[in-house]
Formats: sequence, C-alpha cells, structure tokens
Amino acid sequence: MPQDSYLAIGEFSRRVGVSSDLLRVWERRYGLPRPLRTANGRRLYSRSDELVVEAIRRAVAQGLPAAEAVRLAATAESEPVARQAEPDLPAIEARLRDALSRYDEAGAQDELDRLFGTYSVETAISQVILPYVRELGERWACNEITVADEHFATAVIHGRLLSLARKWDSGRGPSALLACPAGELHTIGLLCFGLALRAQGWRITYLGADAPTAALAGAVTHVQPDRLVLASVDADVYHRAKDELARLAPDVQTAIGGAGATRSVATEIGADLLSDDPMRAAAELRPWSSDATRDVLAAPVATIE
Repeated sequence: MPQDSYLAIGEFSRRVGVSSDLLRVWERRYGLPRPLRTANGRRLYSRSDELVVEAIRRAVAQGLPAAEAVRLAATAESEPVARQAEPDLPAIEARLRDALSRYDEAGAQDELDRLFGTYSVETAISQVILPYVRELGERWACNEITVADEHFATAVIHGRLLSLARKWDSGRGPSALLACPAGELHTIGLLCFGLALRAQGWRITYLGADAPTAALAGAVTHVQPDRLVLASVDADVYHRAKDELARLAPDVQTAIGGAGATRSVATEIGADLLSDDPMRAAAELRPWSSDATRDVLAAPVATIE
C-alpha cells in the first residue's frame, strides 16, 4: 500500500487477513488501529494501520492475549522513525543492558516492550535474553557484579517472561507440564523453553521452581500432559530425585534438560535427554505418539479476540 493511500474497511480486512468485525472490536476496546473517519463515519486505513495490525497478529500468534498484543503494537508504533534509523536488535539490547545496570526498571521495561513488540519470541529470547542472562551469571561468578545487580536484572526479566506466558495453556496442541525439581530455583531457562514450545503450538502448564516429586505426580494425574519436562542447572538436583522420578516416568513421557542433565541420569530415570540450550531443547521435543496428535498440532487454531 503506498504511504499516502487509504483503504476502506472491507478491502483493508482482506489485505491484512483480519475480519472487519475483529478490527472494529480492537479499535473499540483497545484504541488500535486508528483509521481516519470521513464525515459520514466511514473508516479509512493507512499503511501505518497495516503495520500495527501485522504487529498485533504476530503477537497473538505467539500466544499473547489481545490486550497485551495491542499494547506492544502501540509501543512499536510510537517510534517508527527511530526503528528505521537504527539497527534495532543491537540498539535495543544495548539500551536494555544499560537500563538494567542502572536499576532503571521503567527504562528496561520500555526496551523489553520494543524487543518483544518488534521481534518474534524466539528471536528476542535466543538473541538477547538468554545471552544476557548467561553473561550475567558469569559476571556474578567472577565478582564483576553484586548479588543485588544480578537479582534485580533477573527479577525484571523473569517478570516479563511470565507476563508473556499468560493463557499459554489454551489451544488444541499437545500439552507439556514444566517444572524444576525440588531444590532447583533457577527458572528463566525453563520459562524461555516454555515460550519457545508455545510458539510451536504447545499448551503449557507451568509449576516453576522447587517442585517436589509428589507434587509433580499429582499434577501429572490432574493435567494428563503429553510430556513432563524438568529443568535444572545442578546435576545434584537430579541425582537426589532420580529414584522418585524413575517411579513417575512410567506414568508420563518425561524429558530432562538444563546444564545439570546428563545421559546417565536420564537413562536411570527413564527420561529423554534434551539440550541444555532452551531454544534447541524446544526444537528437539517431539510431542506426538500418534498420527492423531500430530494432526491436532497441524490444525489451524481459531482466532481469539
């Protein structure tokens, strides 16, 4: 669409692949897109409206609720000139690191808005979030930063990842139950893994840190997941729980990952071994035990307001 041309709602709807009714709902509830109105109330959509709708659709496809998708699209819309004038990803990453180093949560949240509003979840996590978190841990281990520095930065990032995980148990894809075994408190890697799975169509139930095996067994009974996935950066966590996990494994297809997971302990548990890289692990996970399950994953998902 040329920059100075406008489309009526019917033609615009066909162009962007969103129904006219849903466009009106988004405009009424969230204030986006913002078409021009003629004297008789007719909506006219521009190229900027098209970019906004594309951003909303991309965020919704990644599993975000419509309200969150629109908020991210609005952030991206507010600075189109800046986005065209600079290499986005390195610039956003640099500003995010700077804000976190200065304990500037508002500034960090602005950069996270730009990051997840402009790029896919997979790109944002693999290219910015995970490298930063790994570097943060290394710098703390070398006494280059304080515990307070590390805790502040990881708390901000953890909170944002959790916000992206809302309603990630919806849909019709295979289901995964995610948890860290008892004694494991580091969850950012598991959250990144879950978001990557969600982008592939999985439904996620997330238990988080320090989940005793008895609690895992109860959740497995209740949720009936296609896969149970455990993550830990500490091999001792798996060794302490391996006998209990081995008794649970016959009830649910189980996989273990994280830096603490090894081939030998996976064999003892009766679990699959995933990569210690969350994004690679998500790509490795195979959900289906039958053609029917595979067909469900491939089926189109209905549009949700």
